[in-house]
Amino acid sequence: MNSTGRPNGGAASANITKRIQELGDWRGETLARVRQLIHDADPDIEEEWKWRGTPVWSHDGIVCTVESYKEVVKLTFARGASIEDPKQLFNSSLEGNTRRAIDLLEGEKIDEPAFKQLIRAAAAANSAARAQRAKKK
Repeated sequence: MNSTGRPNGGAASANITKRIQELGDWRGETLARVRQLIHDADPDIEEEWKWRGTPVWSHDGIVCTVESYKEVVKLTFARGASIEDPKQLFNSSLEGNTRRAIDLLEGEKIDEPAFKQLIRAAAAANSAARAQRAKKK
């Protein structure tokens, strides 16, 4: 697993691994699978640990966060409303102007190629926004 180039990258990766182990059920398995898909989609993505225990994946800004609840694993895309979702993976937080989320229930499979495309699209949206900000300076 890639850790991040940030100073706490190793700690963030270790915290995410620890969270997977602590969950010890379908939620941990889901988090581990999603983590692998994220890295497969974007080998340069960085793992972070924010807000007192939320796994975060970033590439020129936050791509997505993952939260584990009793009944659902929630993947929230920071710029989800601005990226295309042709396979309609987003099924939560659809009313917002910025974020979109994917709620995964126990036993539910994710469309892996479509999910990887969302990760790549989110990273590209972050890079484009960063380039726009740099252009204005």
